[in-house]
Amino acid sequence: MPTLPNVLYLSFIATTLLGGWLFYRAANSSGRVLGVLGLWLLVQSLLALSGFYTVAASRPPRLLLALLPPLLVIAALFNTEAGRRFLDGLRLDRLTLVHLLRVPVELVLFWLFLHKAVPQLMTFEGRNYDVLSGLSAPVVYYLAFRGRQMGWRGLLAWNIGCLLLLLNIVVNAVLSAPTVVQQFAFDQPNVAILYFPFIALPSCLVPLVALAHLAAIRRLVRERAAAVLPLPG
Repeated sequence: MPTLPNVLYLSFIATTLLGGWLFYRAANSSGRVLGVLGLWLLVQSLLALSGFYTVAASRPPRLLLALLPPLLVIAALFNTEAGRRFLDGLRLDRLTLVHLLRVPVELVLFWLFLHKAVPQLMTFEGRNYDVLSGLSAPVVYYLAFRGRQMGWRGLLAWNIGCLLLLLNIVVNAVLSAPTVVQQFAFDQPNVAILYFPFIALPSCLVPLVALAHLAAIRRLVRERAAAVLPLPG
């Protein structure tokens, strides 16, 4: 990977801590959540520092070890009773604020692009419009939870739209990484995410953002359904 300024590393570490703190707050300051996040980040950091993810020719791609476990955890949360209790306990207003972290993430990605560590398509100058989610998050938070000018339909539409924006950049990022499944950006691939501390982006920050959207969508759909269902009798 190209040599990067120390301030870029520190900026991303600070962004990662911000993401963890925002989700920790959405989970009602749960010590268990903080412990799980901390342990997972430690494991991923050690793997990245060892050079584990830089073996590009491995089959299947080693990057799956960063991507699959969080996806399995999310699936378990939605498909187990204990997991659903956890999701029901998350604060919808603070889940909205989790998406603030997408602004510094996009700034770091652009900075990495300038240093040839990620392709342009991963920035807001390319195919990545995810910064719109971060910029709109405080507006949506105010309209939905303070000004009460946005109803459940607007909040649901925003979460679905921003989830699609996230999916777009995730697909492009994975297919731009130097692995056996690479399809884009061969001249300037997505190498940053194979190294510490940037491995936290696919292994932690993206799953947290996705979970925040999915949990919010579940809550909004369930509460609306409960409101329109006829009372038993």
